[in-house]
Amino acid sequence: MHEDWLVKQFEAHRAHLRDVAYRMLGSPMEADDAVQDTWLRMSRADVTSVENLGGWLTTVVARVCLDVLRRRRARSEQALEENLPEPAALSEEGGEKEREALLADSVGEALLLVLDTLAPAERLAFVLHDMFAVTFEEIAPIVGRSATAARQLASRARRRVRSVSGASEGDLARQREVVSAFLAASREGDFDRLVALLDPQIVLRADQVAVDAARTRQAAGAPTLSREVCGSSKVAKAFVGRARDARLALIDGRVGAAWAPGGRPRAVFNFTISGGKVGAIDILVDPQTLGRLEVKLFEGN
Repeated sequence: MHEDWLVKQFEAHRAHLRDVAYRMLGSPMEADDAVQDTWLRMSRADVTSVENLGGWLTTVVARVCLDVLRRRRARSEQALEENLPEPAALSEEGGEKEREALLADSVGEALLLVLDTLAPAERLAFVLHDMFAVTFEEIAPIVGRSATAARQLASRARRRVRSVSGASEGDLARQREVVSAFLAASREGDFDRLVALLDPQIVLRADQVAVDAARTRQAAGAPTLSREVCGSSKVAKAFVGRARDARLALIDGRVGAAWAPGGRPRAVFNFTISGGKVGAIDILVDPQTLGRLEVKLFEGN
């Protein structure tokens, strides 16, 4: 009888728990796993005296998702630390993760892209408070901080979301698709595919710091880097086979790429995309310039 009661209570909250998990993780498959893990934890606990079972379950699934997000970030940072690029090489995305279909009643693609740039605790605070009306007093123990600190986490996340609220979902999704394809083609040395992604009149620009650094390394066999390169064939040649550790990033609200060992951007690659083609790439290495940019790395890539 007790097991039947547990199953009945859990099923009554399953849809809500999956909504929370999906918004936290952005992956239907991972959301299902988180819900299953929540059920296992519930089945092992004595919840007969829990007054607000829905709140209890929301807290449990939130903790499960927070652990997933933290492991995702740790794997990404470890991969960067273990495989740093050669100084003159463009960084690379660690493999484009296939994006699953969005749930019909779920958040849009643009918001999911932005949520992927948030730190795990920021994402949890924003999702629970702004989407599910969980109080900061309830969020605080989940993230191990005070209610005031939890409020600040959500506030930072909210500002990030608002900063790109003017971009359409399709625009951001298309930007990510094109940049991901570019990085993959660069990594795989696929010259023809690179050319196909580039506008015939593309312009590649590099700041003086990047040019000077490449010139210094030229004696060691590193390729030269000009302030400006024009034309799809020449730009493709500059990038073919060179991408290794780039990470997709939101750069001032647009999708680009960054080399960020240890999570700190050291080089940024701004992409200008129009009509599904890359029309310009700006390589920015100057620390002063980087300091003026808002660079948010996507999690788990």
